[in-house]
Amino acid sequence: MEPAWRQPGRGRGRSQECPGERSQPSQKEQERPGAAAGRGARTKTAASSDPPKAASVQSKFEEIRKSNQAAAQRLVENQISSSSDEDDEDSDHKNGKTGKILASTFTTYTDQTGGDAASLVKTEQYVSDLFQSGALTCLICIASVKRIQPVWSCSSCFSLFHLPCIQKWARDSVFLVSSVTDEDFGQKQHPWPCPKCRAEYPPSSTPSRYMCYCGKLQDPPADPWLAPHSCGSVCQKQLRPSCGHTCLLLCHPGPCPPCPKMVSVSCLCGKAKPLPRRCSNKSWSCQQPCGRLLTCKQHICTQPCHTECSPCPRVSVQMCVCGRDQAERPCSSPRWTCQQVCGARLSCGNHTCEVVCHDGLCPPCPRSVSRSCPCGKSKSSLPCTEEVLPCGDTCDRPLSCGKHTCSMRCHRGGCETCRQEVEKECRCGKYRKLMPCHREYLCDSKCPRTRSCQKHQCRRKCCPGNCPPCDQSCGRTLGCRNHKCPSVCHQGSCYPCPETVEVPCTCGSAVLVVPCGRERSTKPPRCKEPCRSPPSCHHPSREPHRCHPGPCPPCRQTCSLPLPGCSHACPQPCHDLVLVRSQQVQLAGPWEQPSEPAFVKKALPCAPCEEPIPTSCFGEHEISPVPCHRRAQFSCGRPCGRPLTCGNHICSRECHLVTDGNKCEACEEGCSKPRPPGCPHTCPLPCHHGDCPVCNQMIRQRCHCKLSTLYVECRTMMSADEQTRMRLNSCNNQCPKELSCGHRCKQVCHPGVCEDKCQQKVKLRCPCRRIKKDFPCSLAAQALQCDDACKEQQRKVSQLKEAEQRAAEEEEHRRQQEELEAFEKRQQRGGRRSKKRGRREEADEERGRSRWWRRCVVVVLVPLGGAALSAAAYYLLSRT
Repeated sequence: MEPAWRQPGRGRGRSQECPGERSQPSQKEQERPGAAAGRGARTKTAASSDPPKAASVQSKFEEIRKSNQAAAQRLVENQISSSSDEDDEDSDHKNGKTGKILASTFTTYTDQTGGDAASLVKTEQYVSDLFQSGALTCLICIASVKRIQPVWSCSSCFSLFHLPCIQKWARDSVFLVSSVTDEDFGQKQHPWPCPKCRAEYPPSSTPSRYMCYCGKLQDPPADPWLAPHSCGSVCQKQLRPSCGHTCLLLCHPGPCPPCPKMVSVSCLCGKAKPLPRRCSNKSWSCQQPCGRLLTCKQHICTQPCHTECSPCPRVSVQMCVCGRDQAERPCSSPRWTCQQVCGARLSCGNHTCEVVCHDGLCPPCPRSVSRSCPCGKSKSSLPCTEEVLPCGDTCDRPLSCGKHTCSMRCHRGGCETCRQEVEKECRCGKYRKLMPCHREYLCDSKCPRTRSCQKHQCRRKCCPGNCPPCDQSCGRTLGCRNHKCPSVCHQGSCYPCPETVEVPCTCGSAVLVVPCGRERSTKPPRCKEPCRSPPSCHHPSREPHRCHPGPCPPCRQTCSLPLPGCSHACPQPCHDLVLVRSQQVQLAGPWEQPSEPAFVKKALPCAPCEEPIPTSCFGEHEISPVPCHRRAQFSCGRPCGRPLTCGNHICSRECHLVTDGNKCEACEEGCSKPRPPGCPHTCPLPCHHGDCPVCNQMIRQRCHCKLSTLYVECRTMMSADEQTRMRLNSCNNQCPKELSCGHRCKQVCHPGVCEDKCQQKVKLRCPCRRIKKDFPCSLAAQALQCDDACKEQQRKVSQLKEAEQRAAEEEEHRRQQEELEAFEKRQQRGGRRSKKRGRREEADEERGRSRWWRRCVVVVLVPLGGAALSAAAYYLLSRT
């Protein structure tokens, strides 16, 4: 019969109607807009035609949903043992109280034992760890084993490993053992060990498929109602020790529990009647003496009922094998030798037996049989007293080299070493050399091959190719980040760290053992002991609380420290360690990390005492309550009212304390007495007795030229006459004003308008700019006339221009004449001149014109001289 949770009709969306009456659209139909539109149109039509039916379907769906939620809630409440708080959970786990679902897994076993589950503690722990997230760890990759991952379970220690991890472990283990022990790598079948218990498995047992715990189902599916990696059927493994019965539990991790069946068995010695006992504990003793004869054949066994008798523990006098000596020895080992040589006469009568203590007859004389010469070629039968002589033939016994024979005559003793010279090949096969046969030829070349680790070279001299495994230490940091690999240098990743680390709680009472490397991510175990951390504040003890990881919570006790300067105690909570925001420097950008944490713990000083104390103000105007930390006299804010030193006014300052350094204000009223005539200043003294002092203030004013600032005493200015005032107002510098001609005034700083008679020297030129003379600025208006030399020079320049014009006209006439003649010649010849000849004639004409201009310049400029000659020459040459 199917269980209740597998029966149809009670799941989500199921009702009493048959499955054909209500079908859900497929995912592809939901994704197709057309199909959805068509289905929506049909649904709309049906809804419009039968609205009550749609409402009933919706109400039925809500009813089924609520019933499913209620069933799930009842399942959780009834099948799982829950606790109210963390303390109850710890006590339940300690007392072994588990949920009903976990207990129902072992009903097939407890039915056989009458409800006794004491033998299921170990198996129950394995099953319980399967359902806890992160409880199982693969010791190879140091990662959690999830319920959907393929795993392999060791048949000895029952540890779970990831299937790819254990496959790689098996291959690497066989490779390392073969590289160290095999001369011919990979020819022998070496076992591989379990990573935890080191139980050995043959190479044929390397897991290649994902199987359930009992080995019946390949690739078991993940079922939330079954144990992870289980097939859900009865285990049926042969129980250990083998009794002929099989395991009754469902496919489970861990060891199978002891056999729970009842059998009728006799006692160990077989004397008592058979009794019904549990098959796993069927051996029992009747406690009667055994009475069997021991192996010494002298005593009987006196131990209580047992299976096999132990060796006789008594001591007796026993003879040795040869019968010469006797000694006290255990009865369990009656045969022993005295370590003396026999020494009896052999059958030949000439020699004695050399065998150590023995029983029976002595062996025959070894020299009485047929003997051969030293080389073994001739045999002879001689008395045992005579020696066999060498035969005189060549020895021919094979030498130690195995290739040649001894060339000496038959001789006694061993043959000498082979001294023949042969061409030998070195061990690596690269070189050959003539050398004695008994010597091995090894060259000096080093092997460049890589060793089994695929990292280091062999570097052995004259290596024949079977490079030894790498003898260097691996030294790489393991996955735990705490230890280094102790193995020799190898390929692939290193084996996981075999060490375990204890993760204690803060006080050390509770300890959790985890694989090395997991201590950083493993939380400390819970502890019920009180916290033993010393207080970090001034209080003698902390508030009572349980042991916990991390820092203790802040102290909430009252500070109660005496405040400085008064007799009161601090009423605030303890503030020895308070989280305060640290003053961090502004970061340049998101790539920078803060150098300090955002909050730091600091000890804050006690707050000022706020106890009110009645205190009077400085002027004793009022009495008000003041906090203890400010209990000194205070200012009430009213005017002081004390008389000033002038005797005419009272102090208008705010209420203040009168001391030698803090007296009432001086009278700030100004002096109202009349000033001397012409003085614009007031008396600098406050309200005072007697006459006002002489005015010594400085008057600031501009000089006549308005460039400099002058400072003159008020009394000096007021008492000076007109001439003195003009002198006092002058800066004694040259006047900066400009005259109408543009030059600066030459007089000293003066009042009024400057004189318009400038004596500054200026240079004047004639109209032709040949004559230059200096005149005063006031006479600059008179014009400088040209003289006769200037006129003569102007006449020559005009003649030069006329000659130039005539030469240009003649040149133009000549050119036109030449062009006319050339045209007439071309007309007469009747042919066209070549372009090259035309260009040559044009160049000749240009050179002719240039020569003509130079002759004109020479003819015209020779009569001229000086500056006129230079100017005219420049003008003509520029024209040419």
